Amino acid sequence: MARTGAKDRETPLFRQYWQIKKQHPDVLLLFRLGDFYELFFEDAEIAAPLLEVTLTSRPGGGGDGERIPMCGVPYHAIERYLARLIKAGKRAALCDQIEDPRLAKGLVRRKVTRVVTPGTVLEDALLDARSNNYLVALAARTVGLVDAEFGLAVCDVSTGEFLVTELLGESGQARLLEELERLSPAEVLLPEGAAGQAEEMLSEGRSWTLTPIEAEAFPRQTPKEALQQHFGVASLRGYGVEEMPLAIEAAALLLNYVKGRHLQALGHIRGLAAYSTDEFMGLDATARRNLELTQGLWEGGRGRSLLGVLDHTVTAMGSRLLRRWLERPLLEAAGINARLDAVEELAGGALHRGELRELLHQVSDLERLASRAATGHASPRDLAALRRSLEVLPALRESAAEGEAALLRQLATRLESLEDVAALIAGALVDEPPAQARDGGMIRAGHSSELDALRTSSSESKEWIARLEVTERERTGIASLKVGFNNVFGYYLEVTKANLDSVPEEYQRKQTLANAERYITPALKEREAMVLGAEEKITALEQRLFVELREQVGAAAPRVLAVAAAVSEVDALAGLAEAAVRNDYCRPTVSDGPGIWIRNGRHPVVEKLGEGPFIPNDCRLDDGEQRVLIITGPNMAGKSTYLRQVALIVIMAQMGGMVPADEAEIGVVDRLFTRVGAHDDLASGQSTFMVEMHETAVILNHATERSLVILDEIGRGTSTYDGLSIAWAVTEGLHDLGAKTLFATHYHHLNDLAERLEGVQNFRVAVKEDGHEIVWLRKIVPGGTDRSYGIQVARLAGLPPAVIERAGEILAELEEGQRDGGPAPETRIRTEKQELQLTLFELANHPAVAALRELDVAAMSPLEALNALDRLQKQAREG
Repeated sequence: MARTGAKDRETPLFRQYWQIKKQHPDVLLLFRLGDFYELFFEDAEIAAPLLEVTLTSRPGGGGDGERIPMCGVPYHAIERYLARLIKAGKRAALCDQIEDPRLAKGLVRRKVTRVVTPGTVLEDALLDARSNNYLVALAARTVGLVDAEFGLAVCDVSTGEFLVTELLGESGQARLLEELERLSPAEVLLPEGAAGQAEEMLSEGRSWTLTPIEAEAFPRQTPKEALQQHFGVASLRGYGVEEMPLAIEAAALLLNYVKGRHLQALGHIRGLAAYSTDEFMGLDATARRNLELTQGLWEGGRGRSLLGVLDHTVTAMGSRLLRRWLERPLLEAAGINARLDAVEELAGGALHRGELRELLHQVSDLERLASRAATGHASPRDLAALRRSLEVLPALRESAAEGEAALLRQLATRLESLEDVAALIAGALVDEPPAQARDGGMIRAGHSSELDALRTSSSESKEWIARLEVTERERTGIASLKVGFNNVFGYYLEVTKANLDSVPEEYQRKQTLANAERYITPALKEREAMVLGAEEKITALEQRLFVELREQVGAAAPRVLAVAAAVSEVDALAGLAEAAVRNDYCRPTVSDGPGIWIRNGRHPVVEKLGEGPFIPNDCRLDDGEQRVLIITGPNMAGKSTYLRQVALIVIMAQMGGMVPADEAEIGVVDRLFTRVGAHDDLASGQSTFMVEMHETAVILNHATERSLVILDEIGRGTSTYDGLSIAWAVTEGLHDLGAKTLFATHYHHLNDLAERLEGVQNFRVAVKEDGHEIVWLRKIVPGGTDRSYGIQVARLAGLPPAVIERAGEILAELEEGQRDGGPAPETRIRTEKQELQLTLFELANHPAVAALRELDVAAMSPLEALNALDRLQKQAREG
């Protein structure tokens, strides 16, 4: 940061400021001055508009009139303003006063007590209760000339979750980006010299904050030694990461970064779990976006997403877990069915489900409460909420143990009662403590004999002072005598000037007012000292006792977090059961079989939020005659809804939930691909068609026979013949791969593939025509169609009548093949065995039809007519 000159360092305050700023040059420094946090110089210019406060200035100290930019926010409202900085992707350092200004000799000592970054926040005001706040660290090594392999460390500092994985083999950067898009981290740590073009790839248009880490920021010990020291172990084998060097390097980088944010007490991060992206269904960012899994495409919120429909959890922990399940559907049928057994039982047992959910309603966010205790950031009310939540555990455990499903019984065994932790808090803390420790009054009577003695002394002295006014009036005969208090003189006796003759000799004059005099006495000052001294001691002792309590609770954080994981899972299962009951879902049969069979399936979001009754549809996909379905029909008829509902039903089944259908059999899908809609990517210079082709290329390069592919139009962004050719070839390619495919298209020519490829079947959306009007029946039926009803849809959209009429005329001319310039052009698509006659817009007629139009039937004899008919028939047969 540039300085305005030497003069702004002449004052002791700014010398102190620059010493601290030099240690934290890349963050916004919030410098505590009295009741405000102040920002100066460029920090103030950056922060003022983000904080929505006025940018002002103060004299620079050089005597030449130059002023220093500054802005400030009240210290008691700092969380609200920090939230704005974090939302903007900024990092901020809180520089606090570390001594009492009343006791300081000269300048108050200050130091940075915490550096807040998007990935290390702990406060509720800065977090979304229903979403994880992930911090991700990367380690990389170059593979070949252009690719790389990566190690990922993933940590939610607010919950203690700590995971690692490695992305090895081909397409490392693409797989890295896919995993990051799934995690949606708040902050990504990228070490200096990361392989390939990772920095450029991770920084352009991403939702996370990218934080480069310089090489000298690494600790002197090796990454492996750093982890062993943190976990207090001699080997990492127990965590399953011993043979994962890139993951170990990333994990050590992450821990070192977090500790450097002044979160020294990381006792809640005591576990490290390795995971593989191969354990879950592949869902890239395109699929999650197109299927609107966690947020709607248009308004961006979760209200119109699948998560919004499914999330009936009652705890923040359960909501976060349900989201993770939705984004990571399982691939192992046994694990899926274990969840389904529990969900089915809870769905069928209304009383049991209701009892569990009522108990869960009483549980606060155990994960974040325990984490704040372990890091020294828990407030008195946090610990009180933790106590109330822990007191529910015995009943919750008993209720879960009543289940028949193996998973419910297993979860019951993990619900440790933690009665000792609850009793510890209850014995020290009052039932309704203040919001902040500095407010006092939080420690329960009987917890500390020293505190009780101070409170007794203070209380007795206050009572003596309260009685003093009455006794002194009686003793002196001054009826108007009053006892008062102010911060300057403390306690005093006030006598009006009309009664000064009655003032006793032992009264000592302290202050003269216009109509009265104020006095003190030795006895009053003695009691005052007892009151004020006791209150200061009480405040200091209460804060010390609270810190000790918080440290004791923080030491139990790993146990609390283990219980929280079980509570979250019970809540997620009960929430899925509640969704199933409310929305009339059925249990799917999930196996390792090759097919998908859905009877009367429904789109879970459209049926819930759409207008009117939802029309259900069947779907059968297998590895034989029906692995590619070509679905034709008009716009707005429901093709896209049908495609998406099949995909969502598969995801819901593999996450372990019940599905919107009368019956469903799901063979586990390893990866789900979507190519839906039309959009460009102007930031990277890609047209709509290029984006479409890129998405299609990803599908063809990665789909397997166990994949499900959803295609909603291909090739519409280029010329008719180019697009049709690409769509035809892509369909053949997916057929040969064996991927189960649903392809909605307006290219009716693709219906001919059903006669050429054994695994392709044609379906269409049924419509009812009434003159120029059409009625969408929303039903998927066998067979293809050769009409798109585009003009009717345009009429419904409100195009002017003149345009609609003209479009109808042009369509009629094209269908007759008689537009000016001759018949419509034709083309041929060649296959290995035969060729298919194709025409522009499907509208050019057969030559026999044109010859038929030329005949003058009225001038022909019967014999001539028979001969002409014979010629036309031969011409038609020759094709």
